[in-house]
Amino acid sequence: MKVKIKKGDTVEVISGKLDDKGKRGEVLSVSPDDRRIVIQGVNIRTKHQKQVQTQAGRNIQAGRIKFEAPLDISNIMLVCPKCSKPTRVAVQRDDTGSHRVCKQCDAVID
Repeated sequence: MKVKIKKGDTVEVISGKLDDKGKRGEVLSVSPDDRRIVIQGVNIRTKHQKQVQTQAGRNIQAGRIKFEAPLDISNIMLVCPKCSKPTRVAVQRDDTGSHRVCKQCDAVID
């Protein structure tokens, strides 16, 4: 199934943890095969990293690293730039190509 959300879009979390529900952020990466999306500032996780010395002689510092974990694509909705509401997306095709369109206000999203 094709993903209608791209890197750089603004999205809103509609379900999931209570801390993240309702948050908006920019899409950092999309993995269509896994149907997962990473959103800036949402679903923050902490990883405890041990100090590691690589073969190149560089050290990876120990400590707690915070990072954005991926979310399932079904838990988010695209935010329309015109009406600034979470919306479903339609695809319209014409002579110039195909365009994503807001289902509420019929604005072209691109």
